[in-house]
Amino acid sequence: MSASVSTHAPARPSAPTAAELLDFALRTAADPAIVDSLPLDPEGRTWIRLDGPGGSEAWLIGWPPGTGTGWHDHAESRGAFATARGRLTEHSLTVRLPSEGWRNLELAGDVDRTRSLGAVTGRAFGEHHVHEVLNASETEHAISVHAYYPPLPLIRRYSRSGPVLTLEHVERPADWQ
Repeated sequence: MSASVSTHAPARPSAPTAAELLDFALRTAADPAIVDSLPLDPEGRTWIRLDGPGGSEAWLIGWPPGTGTGWHDHAESRGAFATARGRLTEHSLTVRLPSEGWRNLELAGDVDRTRSLGAVTGRAFGEHHVHEVLNASETEHAISVHAYYPPLPLIRRYSRSGPVLTLEHVERPADWQ
């Protein structure tokens, strides 16, 4: 009789999908204890890092009236965000941009999309998603939950003048943590 020995390593949890990140963001946005833990600043965005699912990076973010992110992407990370309070507006591009080798791009006229996300609504997105998120309210704070996998290796920031998108700079995790 021979003994069998398993040479298989224990199963590692699979990387969370964009849909799973969205589910996490929506559940967290609906949790008043977590949302209420965020200190709000009347002039600048505030944030707290959260433990996301499956090794993802997650953030609870406060948005004073009139604040936004500017145009940016999350490099190779997929993600999701959900509004917990207030209303956020997302402007996004429907095209995948080259990940490197350019400084200015002229966009076609039909690539812009706008979404309005009220309380406990959200959206998921894939890698290289270019967008800006805004709290257009003149009087109310907004709060949202964001999750990314893999954890953000960098954020590319862009400026936009009509159809021209210009890469302005690249941020690394040390810049926002």
